[in-house]
Amino acid sequence: MDNREQVREFLTSRRAKITPEQAGLASGSRRRVPGLRRSEVAALADMSVEYYAKLERGNLAGVSPSVLEALARALRLDDAERAHLLNLAQAADGTDALTRPRRRRATGRWKPHPSLRWTLDAITAGPAFVHNGRLDLLAANQLARAFHTDLYAHPGNQANLARFNFLDPASRRFYPDWDQAADMTVAILRTQAGRNPHDKDLHDLVGELSTRSDAFRTRWGAHNVRLHGTGTKHFHHQAVGDLTLAYQSLEMNAEPGLTLTIYTAEPGSPSEEGLRLLASWAATPRTPSPTPPSSS
Repeated sequence: MDNREQVREFLTSRRAKITPEQAGLASGSRRRVPGLRRSEVAALADMSVEYYAKLERGNLAGVSPSVLEALARALRLDDAERAHLLNLAQAADGTDALTRPRRRRATGRWKPHPSLRWTLDAITAGPAFVHNGRLDLLAANQLARAFHTDLYAHPGNQANLARFNFLDPASRRFYPDWDQAADMTVAILRTQAGRNPHDKDLHDLVGELSTRSDAFRTRWGAHNVRLHGTGTKHFHHQAVGDLTLAYQSLEMNAEPGLTLTIYTAEPGSPSEEGLRLLASWAATPRTPSPTPPSSS
Protein backbone atom coordinates (compact mmCIF):
# COMPACT_ATOMS: atom_id res chain seq x y z
CA MET A 1 0.00 0.00 0.00
CA ASP A 2 2.71 2.46 -1.09
CA ASN A 3 1.34 5.99 -0.96
CA ARG A 4 2.25 6.89 -4.54
CA GLU A 5 0.58 3.78 -5.81
CA GLN A 6 -2.53 4.56 -3.75
CA VAL A 7 -2.65 8.11 -5.12
CA ARG A 8 -2.14 6.99 -8.70
CA GLU A 9 -4.80 4.30 -8.58
CA PHE A 10 -7.27 6.49 -6.71
CA LEU A 11 -7.03 9.41 -9.14
CA THR A 12 -7.11 7.11 -12.15
CA SER A 13 -10.18 5.27 -10.85
CA ARG A 14 -12.03 8.54 -10.10
CA ARG A 15 -11.20 9.92 -13.55
CA ALA A 16 -12.51 6.74 -15.16
CA LYS A 17 -15.88 7.08 -13.35
CA ILE A 18 -16.80 10.48 -14.85
CA THR A 19 -18.34 10.63 -18.30
CA PRO A 20 -17.71 13.63 -20.55
CA GLU A 21 -21.43 14.37 -20.40
CA GLN A 22 -21.31 14.56 -16.59
CA ALA A 23 -18.45 17.04 -16.86
CA GLY A 24 -20.25 19.12 -19.48
CA LEU A 25 -17.87 18.11 -22.28
CA ALA A 26 -18.44 16.72 -25.76
CA SER A 27 -17.90 12.97 -25.77
CA GLY A 28 -16.50 12.66 -29.27
CA SER A 29 -16.32 9.43 -31.22
CA ARG A 30 -12.70 8.27 -30.78
CA ARG A 31 -12.29 7.76 -27.04
CA ARG A 32 -9.78 5.10 -26.06
CA VAL A 33 -10.14 5.45 -22.28
CA PRO A 34 -13.15 5.20 -19.98
CA GLY A 35 -14.19 8.45 -18.41
CA LEU A 36 -12.23 11.66 -18.86
CA ARG A 37 -8.85 12.19 -20.48
CA ARG A 38 -6.02 13.66 -18.43
CA SER A 39 -6.17 16.80 -20.51
CA GLU A 40 -9.87 17.21 -19.70
CA VAL A 41 -9.31 16.86 -15.95
CA ALA A 42 -6.45 19.35 -16.19
CA ALA A 43 -8.67 21.87 -18.00
CA LEU A 44 -11.50 21.44 -15.48
CA ALA A 45 -9.04 21.94 -12.60
CA ASP A 46 -7.38 24.92 -14.31
CA MET A 47 -3.90 23.43 -14.38
CA SER A 48 -1.48 22.28 -17.05
CA VAL A 49 -1.68 18.76 -18.42
CA GLU A 50 1.92 18.21 -17.35
CA TYR A 51 1.16 19.20 -13.77
CA TYR A 52 -1.95 17.00 -13.58
CA ALA A 53 0.02 14.08 -15.04
CA LYS A 54 2.57 14.58 -12.25
CA LEU A 55 -0.21 14.42 -9.64
CA GLU A 56 -1.70 11.31 -11.19
CA ARG A 57 1.71 9.63 -11.05
CA GLY A 58 1.32 9.88 -7.28
CA ASN A 59 3.26 13.04 -6.52
CA LEU A 60 1.04 14.81 -3.97
CA ALA A 61 3.84 15.96 -1.64
CA GLY A 62 3.73 19.72 -1.15
CA VAL A 63 0.52 20.23 -3.12
CA SER A 64 -1.45 23.21 -1.80
CA PRO A 65 -4.99 22.91 -0.38
CA SER A 66 -6.34 25.09 -3.23
CA VAL A 67 -4.93 22.69 -5.84
CA LEU A 68 -6.39 19.70 -4.00
CA GLU A 69 -9.77 21.42 -3.85
CA ALA A 70 -9.64 22.23 -7.57
CA LEU A 71 -8.80 18.59 -8.26
CA ALA A 72 -11.67 17.42 -6.06
CA ARG A 73 -14.11 19.65 -7.95
CA ALA A 74 -12.84 18.51 -11.34
CA LEU A 75 -13.18 14.85 -10.36
CA ARG A 76 -16.57 15.48 -8.71
CA LEU A 77 -15.44 13.84 -5.46
CA ASP A 78 -17.99 13.33 -2.72
CA ASP A 79 -17.21 14.18 0.93
CA ALA A 80 -15.62 10.81 1.67
CA GLU A 81 -13.49 10.89 -1.48
CA ARG A 82 -12.41 14.49 -0.82
CA ALA A 83 -11.35 13.56 2.72
CA HIS A 84 -9.48 10.54 1.34
CA LEU A 85 -7.60 12.76 -1.14
CA LEU A 86 -6.58 15.09 1.70
CA ASN A 87 -5.42 12.11 3.78
CA LEU A 88 -3.34 10.85 0.87
CA ALA A 89 -1.76 14.28 0.49
CA GLN A 90 -1.01 14.46 4.22
CA ALA A 91 0.62 11.04 4.08
CA ALA A 92 2.71 12.15 1.08
CA ASP A 93 3.89 15.11 3.19
CA GLY A 94 4.97 12.72 5.93
CA THR A 95 2.15 13.53 8.34
CA ASP A 96 -0.36 11.12 9.82
CA ALA A 97 -4.04 12.03 9.90
CA LEU A 98 -4.61 9.78 12.91
CA THR A 99 -1.86 11.18 15.11
CA ARG A 100 -2.41 14.94 14.87
CA PRO A 101 -1.51 16.25 17.41
CA ARG A 102 1.34 13.74 17.67
CA ARG A 103 0.11 11.17 20.13
CA ARG A 104 1.08 7.54 19.86
CA ARG A 105 -0.58 4.72 21.70
CA ALA A 106 1.71 2.57 23.79
CA THR A 107 2.79 -0.67 22.17
CA GLY A 108 1.16 -3.92 23.22
CA ARG A 109 -2.43 -5.10 23.35
CA TRP A 110 -4.91 -2.28 23.89
CA LYS A 111 -7.07 -2.57 27.01
CA PRO A 112 -10.23 -0.52 27.52
CA HIS A 113 -10.27 1.82 30.50
CA PRO A 114 -12.65 0.60 33.23
CA SER A 115 -14.86 3.64 32.69
CA LEU A 116 -15.31 2.63 29.04
CA ARG A 117 -16.44 -0.82 30.12
CA TRP A 118 -18.89 0.80 32.54
CA THR A 119 -20.20 2.98 29.71
CA LEU A 120 -20.68 0.02 27.37
CA ASP A 121 -22.38 -2.05 30.08
CA ALA A 122 -24.72 0.85 30.83
CA ILE A 123 -26.07 0.61 27.26
CA THR A 124 -28.67 -2.14 27.54
CA ALA A 125 -31.17 -1.45 24.74
CA GLY A 126 -28.82 -2.13 21.81
CA PRO A 127 -25.48 -3.63 20.80
CA ALA A 128 -22.60 -1.22 21.55
CA PHE A 129 -18.96 -1.89 20.71
CA VAL A 130 -15.61 -0.20 20.09
CA HIS A 131 -13.55 -0.92 16.98
CA ASN A 132 -10.51 0.46 15.21
CA GLY A 133 -10.05 1.38 11.55
CA ARG A 134 -9.14 -2.23 10.71
CA LEU A 135 -12.54 -3.31 12.08
CA ASP A 136 -11.11 -5.24 15.03
CA LEU A 137 -13.76 -5.47 17.78
CA LEU A 138 -11.91 -4.32 20.88
CA ALA A 139 -14.66 -3.99 23.50
CA ALA A 140 -18.39 -4.74 23.56
CA ASN A 141 -21.40 -4.82 25.84
CA GLN A 142 -23.23 -8.06 26.52
CA LEU A 143 -25.78 -7.45 23.77
CA ALA A 144 -23.06 -6.77 21.18
CA ARG A 145 -21.30 -10.01 22.09
CA ALA A 146 -24.57 -11.90 21.63
CA PHE A 147 -25.30 -9.97 18.43
CA HIS A 148 -21.91 -11.00 16.96
CA THR A 149 -22.09 -14.56 18.24
CA ASP A 150 -21.26 -15.94 14.75
CA LEU A 151 -18.11 -13.84 14.60
CA TYR A 152 -16.89 -14.94 18.03
CA ALA A 153 -17.77 -18.59 17.33
CA HIS A 154 -14.92 -18.96 14.81
CA PRO A 155 -11.41 -18.32 16.24
CA GLY A 156 -10.11 -17.71 12.72
CA ASN A 157 -12.09 -14.48 12.54
CA GLN A 158 -9.87 -13.03 15.29
CA ALA A 159 -12.78 -10.76 16.31
CA ASN A 160 -12.38 -8.85 13.05
CA LEU A 161 -15.43 -7.86 11.01
CA ALA A 162 -13.59 -7.90 7.68
CA ARG A 163 -12.34 -11.46 8.17
CA PHE A 164 -15.84 -12.48 9.19
CA ASN A 165 -17.37 -10.78 6.16
CA PHE A 166 -15.10 -12.38 3.56
CA LEU A 167 -13.79 -15.62 5.08
CA ASP A 168 -16.65 -16.96 7.21
CA PRO A 169 -19.64 -18.54 5.40
CA ALA A 170 -21.85 -17.53 8.34
CA SER A 171 -21.62 -13.92 7.15
CA ARG A 172 -23.81 -14.74 4.16
CA ARG A 173 -26.66 -15.47 6.55
CA PHE A 174 -25.88 -12.70 9.02
CA TYR A 175 -25.86 -10.05 6.26
CA PRO A 176 -28.93 -10.53 4.00
CA ASP A 177 -27.55 -7.69 1.84
CA TRP A 178 -24.14 -9.33 1.70
CA ASP A 179 -22.81 -7.43 -1.32
CA GLN A 180 -23.68 -4.11 0.29
CA ALA A 181 -22.02 -5.15 3.55
CA ALA A 182 -18.94 -6.29 1.64
CA ASP A 183 -18.73 -3.00 -0.29
CA MET A 184 -19.02 -1.05 2.95
CA THR A 185 -16.38 -3.13 4.72
CA VAL A 186 -13.80 -2.66 1.98
CA ALA A 187 -14.55 1.06 1.66
CA ILE A 188 -13.91 1.48 5.40
CA LEU A 189 -10.58 -0.36 5.14
CA ARG A 190 -9.59 1.67 2.06
CA THR A 191 -10.40 4.87 3.95
CA GLN A 192 -8.23 3.68 6.84
CA ALA A 193 -5.37 2.94 4.44
CA GLY A 194 -5.47 6.56 3.31
CA ARG A 195 -5.50 7.85 6.88
CA ASN A 196 -2.72 5.61 8.13
CA PRO A 197 -0.70 4.14 5.24
CA HIS A 198 2.03 2.77 7.55
CA ASP A 199 -0.27 0.52 9.60
CA LYS A 200 1.49 -2.85 9.34
CA ASP A 201 -1.47 -4.75 10.80
CA LEU A 202 -3.69 -3.25 8.11
CA HIS A 203 -1.15 -4.19 5.43
CA ASP A 204 -1.19 -7.76 6.71
CA LEU A 205 -4.99 -7.90 6.85
CA VAL A 206 -5.39 -6.58 3.30
CA GLY A 207 -2.76 -9.02 2.06
CA GLU A 208 -4.50 -11.95 3.76
CA LEU A 209 -7.94 -11.05 2.44
CA SER A 210 -6.65 -10.30 -1.07
CA THR A 211 -5.01 -13.73 -1.18
CA ARG A 212 -7.97 -15.66 0.21
CA SER A 213 -10.97 -13.83 -1.26
CA ASP A 214 -11.60 -12.89 -4.89
CA ALA A 215 -14.59 -10.83 -3.73
CA PHE A 216 -12.34 -8.76 -1.48
CA ARG A 217 -9.57 -8.37 -4.06
CA THR A 218 -11.97 -7.06 -6.70
CA ARG A 219 -13.51 -4.53 -4.31
CA TRP A 220 -10.13 -3.41 -2.99
CA GLY A 221 -9.05 -2.57 -6.53
CA ALA A 222 -12.04 -0.27 -7.00
CA HIS A 223 -10.58 2.28 -4.51
CA ASN A 224 -14.00 3.22 -3.14
CA VAL A 225 -14.10 5.01 0.23
CA ARG A 226 -16.84 6.09 2.62
CA LEU A 227 -17.56 8.07 5.77
CA HIS A 228 -19.24 5.63 8.13
CA GLY A 229 -21.29 7.69 10.56
CA THR A 230 -24.96 6.79 10.51
CA GLY A 231 -27.45 4.69 8.60
CA THR A 232 -29.58 1.55 8.66
CA LYS A 233 -28.53 -2.06 8.19
CA HIS A 234 -30.33 -5.38 7.88
CA PHE A 235 -29.23 -8.52 9.73
CA HIS A 236 -30.39 -12.08 10.26
CA HIS A 237 -29.38 -13.39 13.66
CA GLN A 238 -29.33 -17.14 14.18
CA ALA A 239 -31.35 -16.87 17.41
CA VAL A 240 -33.86 -14.07 16.82
CA GLY A 241 -34.24 -13.80 13.06
CA ASP A 242 -34.39 -10.62 10.98
CA LEU A 243 -33.34 -7.28 12.46
CA THR A 244 -33.42 -3.82 10.91
CA LEU A 245 -31.22 -1.56 13.01
CA ALA A 246 -30.10 2.05 12.86
CA TYR A 247 -26.49 2.76 13.77
CA GLN A 248 -24.50 5.72 15.02
CA SER A 249 -20.69 5.64 14.89
CA LEU A 250 -18.86 8.16 17.07
CA GLU A 251 -15.12 8.84 16.98
CA MET A 252 -13.57 8.67 20.44
CA ASN A 253 -11.58 11.81 21.23
CA ALA A 254 -9.94 10.13 24.21
CA GLU A 255 -8.74 7.25 22.02
CA PRO A 256 -7.67 8.57 18.57
CA GLY A 257 -8.41 6.06 15.84
CA LEU A 258 -11.13 4.21 17.74
CA THR A 259 -14.87 4.38 17.11
CA LEU A 260 -17.88 3.62 19.29
CA THR A 261 -20.81 2.15 17.35
CA ILE A 262 -24.31 1.67 18.77
CA TYR A 263 -27.18 -0.18 17.07
CA THR A 264 -30.77 0.66 17.96
CA ALA A 265 -34.19 -0.43 16.73
CA GLU A 266 -37.22 1.71 15.93
CA PRO A 267 -39.46 1.87 19.01
CA GLY A 268 -42.40 -0.51 18.77
CA SER A 269 -40.95 -2.39 15.79
CA PRO A 270 -40.41 -6.15 15.45
CA SER A 271 -36.68 -5.42 15.57
CA GLU A 272 -37.03 -3.81 19.00
CA GLU A 273 -38.79 -6.97 20.15
CA GLY A 274 -35.98 -8.97 18.57
CA LEU A 275 -33.34 -7.05 20.55
CA ARG A 276 -35.24 -7.70 23.77
CA LEU A 277 -35.35 -11.37 22.91
CA LEU A 278 -31.65 -11.30 22.11
CA ALA A 279 -30.90 -9.72 25.50
CA SER A 280 -32.85 -12.50 27.20
CA TRP A 281 -31.02 -15.13 25.12
CA ALA A 282 -27.66 -13.56 25.99
CA ALA A 283 -28.48 -13.66 29.70
CA THR A 284 -29.35 -17.37 29.53
CA PRO A 285 -27.04 -18.80 26.82
CA ARG A 286 -27.71 -22.45 27.64
CA THR A 287 -31.43 -22.23 26.93
CA PRO A 288 -32.76 -23.17 23.48
CA SER A 289 -32.77 -20.44 20.84
CA PRO A 290 -35.94 -18.33 21.11
CA THR A 291 -38.56 -18.17 18.41
CA PRO A 292 -37.91 -15.18 16.10
CA PRO A 293 -40.50 -12.36 16.37
CA SER A 294 -43.10 -11.99 13.66
CA SER A 295 -42.02 -9.76 10.74
CA SER A 296 -45.59 -8.66 10.08
